[in-house]
Amino acid sequence: MNETYRKEMQRIALRIRKVREYKNFSQEYLATKIGISQNAYSKIELGYSKITLDRLFHIAKLLDVDTYELLASKRH
Repeated sequence: MNETYRKEMQRIALRIRKVREYKNFSQEYLATKIGISQNAYSKIELGYSKITLDRLFHIAKLLDVDTYELLASKRH
């Protein structure tokens, strides 16, 4: 994985975590809703695991945010 891609994946993961924390959801809650373990979910938020589009859409829906909000870079 090239460095630019890795950094962008980490930024997406950080945005997911920040929205989840803002909404006061636990990792366990979201993990259960998307059908994975809390450990697997934690790896997504840490940027250690690649996130599929399907999972990204599901997480966005559970967090009640537009997927674009999780993908958008503030560096325009």
